[in-house]
Amino acid sequence: MSTSAPGPTKLGVAPNVGGLLCYAPCGIGLIVSVVAVVIEKENRFLRFHAFQSLLWAGALIAAGLAVAIVSAISGTLGMLLNVLLLIVAVGGSLFLAFKAYSNEQFELPQLGALAKQWS
Repeated sequence: MSTSAPGPTKLGVAPNVGGLLCYAPCGIGLIVSVVAVVIEKENRFLRFHAFQSLLWAGALIAAGLAVAIVSAISGTLGMLLNVLLLIVAVGGSLFLAFKAYSNEQFELPQLGALAKQWS
């Protein structure tokens, strides 16, 4: 879904840049997302990406825990799943960051609908 993301944000950045930052690696995206959820009350575009980023991170953490359990049972299968999860996490985050920077409100299945409802 393509949307225009008009207006300034309370974070002091353009909405598309704020959306991109929500998906940044190394915990930066999590911090930006939490701050955006707490501070930003008017810009729905940024709030959507902040909520979707938090839900995406939660899903990746849950998947990581599941892979850790599988790794404890079967090392080889766990290693393959770790590589797959890494590819999905990096590729998905890059894709979502690109969509946010392009002013698109791309909704992930299940997570996007929830993020849209909360924003």
